[in-house]
Amino acid sequence: DIGDIIRGKDLFLGNDKEKEKRKQLDENLIEIFKKIYNELTRTATRGSNGQALQERYKKDGDKFFQLREDWWDANRATVWEAITCGTHKGDTYFKQSSEGKYSFTNGQCGRNEGKVPTNLDYVPQFLR
Repeated sequence: DIGDIIRGKDLFLGNDKEKEKRKQLDENLIEIFKKIYNELTRTATRGSNGQALQERYKKDGDKFFQLREDWWDANRATVWEAITCGTHKGDTYFKQSSEGKYSFTNGQCGRNEGKVPTNLDYVPQFLR
């Protein structure tokens, strides 16, 4: 799941070849979030803002879990839009409603519904 990968919480490693690719992906993501962290703290050095950002994000060490979590929270809708940009009219995404009934999205995998399916974002992977 993309949210788990971005947030550094993906448990699935797959076979040896997949493990190596996953390790490389995570290393790349760490480098990306390191650059984001450096830019955030560089541009927010005036006043207590920079200090607050450093305290919020540096506590995770060089893995940047909190920054990754915040980035995902701020960008999940854009990521969903990118994922579904190639969908066609009539394409559906199966989802469960709050009443426990299963339903399909309203075409194009819910792209035009204005809601990102986040109902499983924080359910542990082994329960999905």
